[in-house]
Amino acid sequence: MAITAEQRRARILDTVRELGSVRVVDLAERIGSAPVTVRRDVAALADSGLLRRSHGTVSLPLDAPLPSAAMNRDRVIGILVPSVGPYFDEVIAGARAAAQTAGVRLVLGITPYEAADDQAQVAQLLDAGLDGLLLTPNWRPGGDTGDSAWLRELPVPAVLVERIAPPGSGAAQLDSVGSDHAHGVLLALRHLLSIGHESVMLAAREDSWTAHQVRAGYAEAVRLLGIGHGPVIDIHRPGLDTETVASRIADVVTRDGVHAVLVHNDREAIRLAPLLRSRGLRVPDDLAMISYDDVFAALAAPPLTAVAPPKRAVGSVAVEMMLRRLGAGPDLPVHHVRLLPGLKIRTSCGGGGAGEAG
Repeated sequence: MAITAEQRRARILDTVRELGSVRVVDLAERIGSAPVTVRRDVAALADSGLLRRSHGTVSLPLDAPLPSAAMNRDRVIGILVPSVGPYFDEVIAGARAAAQTAGVRLVLGITPYEAADDQAQVAQLLDAGLDGLLLTPNWRPGGDTGDSAWLRELPVPAVLVERIAPPGSGAAQLDSVGSDHAHGVLLALRHLLSIGHESVMLAAREDSWTAHQVRAGYAEAVRLLGIGHGPVIDIHRPGLDTETVASRIADVVTRDGVHAVLVHNDREAIRLAPLLRSRGLRVPDDLAMISYDDVFAALAAPPLTAVAPPKRAVGSVAVEMMLRRLGAGPDLPVHHVRLLPGLKIRTSCGGGGAGEAG
């Protein structure tokens, strides 16, 4: 029984959505129609914006909607993160929600921050029969990605999560999605400048990729805003040398008259507040404080104004990016997506008002 042109074109669209990218001759064979007929249908669908043609190959347009949940029901996406803690818990939650909506199964892998061999961890996760991988490599804080050439040889598409691959590295040709931490730092310093602080010090950890991004963002924000470059106080041993860090902050306030500090991260800021008070510095009366991460900041006393990276959105967009990659195939250009943090304004900078800046 002959099918109508409308039915044939519907089959063409279904087949391209399933395969992602297919040659016209293979498409004709798959749906059982003459190649010349399929070429005419493809041309009509392309003119309507429903398909994209390139050198005898057919794929979905770059702005095509994501595949339906029914089409994704057998797909498995792995997500490998360097720890399960408050920050990445939220990234995972965003990825999980997006995967459930899309009908995709999400498989979680965890590698400690100390782990040196991401490749071995990825190999174990791939045993789950993945269609795609969301990956947060254990790159060193100074920006050194090590030997990342193996990432180009992965048997499935990969999306970097909360990592920026340096140009020319083996990971630069992978899709990526992450928070723009430099923008987050800029928001914090701009807010402090707006309430009268002409210089801001930074107290920051140095043991993570995000800490490196915050430090680099601080140097850039100071330059862009033209404000005083306060001291950068290193938190060498998070949770262990807080007394020393509090003493150094108190010294800067007394000696240099700097009454504002950005602290990476929430845990360190919460530990610092009572130690500063014991040294005669009350937040916010004597020292305006902003923390970075906004995981626990609202629970502090006083509640901390905080830079809030869009953690859940990062996970959600990573899954959506992977599904688009799986649907469109290699013709889809590499995407590097940066999501902007917000600033949750609470009482630790003075003023007492709550709000949000972006």
